[in-house]
Amino acid sequence: MKVISNKSLVYAQEPWDDHWLPFTNFDLLVPPFDVGSTFFYKKPSHDITFSAIVNTLKASLSRVLSLYPPMGGEIAWNEAAGENQIRCNNHGVDFIVADADVELKELNLYNPDESIEGKLMPKKLLHGVLAIQVTKLKCEGIVVGVMVDHRIVDGYSANMFISSWADMTRSVTPSIIPSFGRSYLKPRSPTVYSPLIDNVFAAFIPPPSNPDNALREQEQEDDEYALVNRIYYIKGDQLKRLQMLASENGCRRSKLVAFTSFLWKEVALSMEDSGKHIEACNVVVTVDGRRRLSEGDGEEKQKLMASHFGNVLSMPYGSKKPKELKEMSLSKVATEVQEFLQPATTKEHFLDIIDWVEEQKPRPLISKAFAGGEMSFSVSAGQRFETMDQIDFGWGKLTFGSCHVPIERRDCFVMTMGSPLNNEDWIVYTHMPRKHMNYVEAHASHIIKPLNADYLKI
Repeated sequence: MKVISNKSLVYAQEPWDDHWLPFTNFDLLVPPFDVGSTFFYKKPSHDITFSAIVNTLKASLSRVLSLYPPMGGEIAWNEAAGENQIRCNNHGVDFIVADADVELKELNLYNPDESIEGKLMPKKLLHGVLAIQVTKLKCEGIVVGVMVDHRIVDGYSANMFISSWADMTRSVTPSIIPSFGRSYLKPRSPTVYSPLIDNVFAAFIPPPSNPDNALREQEQEDDEYALVNRIYYIKGDQLKRLQMLASENGCRRSKLVAFTSFLWKEVALSMEDSGKHIEACNVVVTVDGRRRLSEGDGEEKQKLMASHFGNVLSMPYGSKKPKELKEMSLSKVATEVQEFLQPATTKEHFLDIIDWVEEQKPRPLISKAFAGGEMSFSVSAGQRFETMDQIDFGWGKLTFGSCHVPIERRDCFVMTMGSPLNNEDWIVYTHMPRKHMNYVEAHASHIIKPLNADYLKI
């Protein structure tokens, strides 16, 4: 695929208030890496040129940046505060316009490393926190790629921003006005937290340098275990079947718990098949704390948390040896998932996180599952994000939307999303070792299937 592009900077509309915004204690739990989203559209349904679309997108982006000052800024050292903060200085957003000599139906969406990475997505950010690429395809379809620094946003906040941008492009008032307040996420005085927090997060300690021989061995193994991006779909009837197998004794598990249990066991089976049966296999389920933190605090606090822009996540995890998971029924694995997940779904848990991080500063922190170099992957639920049918820039219904993880990221990541075709199916994005996904594809092909143009009816 040949892509020709040009880049410019888009600035927020005046007036502009140059100011610093401190990170919250939840932001400090996020490593410095980028996350992306891609949105695919067929040829516009009405007569409008690509240049007109680009001009409209730039104008609406300029307006929405006035509403979201951090997205037009950069992360910098604040000498007065003695820490890195978000400088809302209207630094500008990289805006790339591109042409690609490929049709929408020809894109290999199953393999984003081939079709999206470095082609339809802006490259890793060097300056600023946001980059956008708008690409016209040979069929006159349009792809919008958005890359943002994860320290600024979680999935909920990224969706809030993109939805507001789409609304403004259609001259519609955004449904949510973002809140950047910090007072409602401050630690208690004195700080207090449960020891259980030590089972969720840990101080980040960079791994020691490998001797040359160990490095060579690692390089030989890297191709087989290299992290790759893949996109799948799961039909609704298979999800219901997984849910049924994961439930027992009248205890009905959620589809997310059922799917997480299924994938945890499949990865463990792949590890055992590869002779890694004595190593740990860890699974993380990300939990959004917005609703939990506002429980019992009235409608005003609920609105504040619902509109909070930033990161508000916990990352509880479970750890088992592959042999243990192999011998468990899916319902037993689901019970394990529910047991580590449940304590992280309370208001007190998220208050504990705020206090715990306050005592750890300024040490870098990380999810404990990823701290030890073991096989660990996280599962995030994206069903409630408006990525499938409501990101409407005004030229037609979304054909397909997905998250995107830069190939250089070293953490294993899975996101489940709703299907653009119906409310029963799921789209599943994975950033996982090639070895494990090949195993899942070979042994669970009736459940998880490579995404293709036929499924999307392109």
